[in-house]
Amino acid sequence: MRTIPRSGLVLANAAEESLRRVLGRGVWTPLEWFNASEGQPGWSGREDGETYRVSLDAREQGDLHWNLAGEHNRHNALAAIAAARHVGVPPEVAIEALGRFENVKRRLELRGEACRVKVYDDFAHHPTAIATTVAGLRRQAGTDRVLAVLEPRSNTMKLGVMKNKLPESLVEADRVFCYGAKLGWDAQAALAPMGEIARTFDNFEAMINAIVLECRPGDHVLVMSNGGFGGIHGKLLQALKARETT
Repeated sequence: MRTIPRSGLVLANAAEESLRRVLGRGVWTPLEWFNASEGQPGWSGREDGETYRVSLDAREQGDLHWNLAGEHNRHNALAAIAAARHVGVPPEVAIEALGRFENVKRRLELRGEACRVKVYDDFAHHPTAIATTVAGLRRQAGTDRVLAVLEPRSNTMKLGVMKNKLPESLVEADRVFCYGAKLGWDAQAALAPMGEIARTFDNFEAMINAIVLECRPGDHVLVMSNGGFGGIHGKLLQALKARETT
């Protein structure tokens, strides 16, 4: 923090207590909060149907219309608008530009649909990101079922550092399938608090068969990994298409 010049700007998530503790130790650069709650200074947003109404210090700045799902994407939008304003871009111009933004790959990316089942890909690979991603799809899916498919592939996850946080991060999923091969911990034991909702597999093909067998028309299959996951997206779609033609 001490290296940021006075001409810069610190943008901080108002909902993160850890950031408040750090900034409370001293900040010598202009500070703006985003994701502010009602009554708090800073940038905030309010959903109104498919519109996201953006405000700064309780004063409306414009309406954002886009198709990105997830709370994390809305927070990113507020931070981007605030950063653009700092370098001279009026908020209404930034908001209009964001409305034309196309999401990057591997962020709730729809990979295809077969048998009326949608298959998504997301880079989420630790409990906080998993929880945010599942919540984002849950809001989009409504009452439709969300089937979460997880590969704990990052070095941190392989070590099991955050394994005990997995059940709470997946709580909004209707079913959970975890690929537990080559882990240094017991995935089945870690997900045991979820009961029959969660299943773990050491055999890749067996997991694909189980997912396809579980799928119903209208389901959303959310695949989460920071790797290619053995091309699971295409294999799931192929298996679903085969089931559709039989």
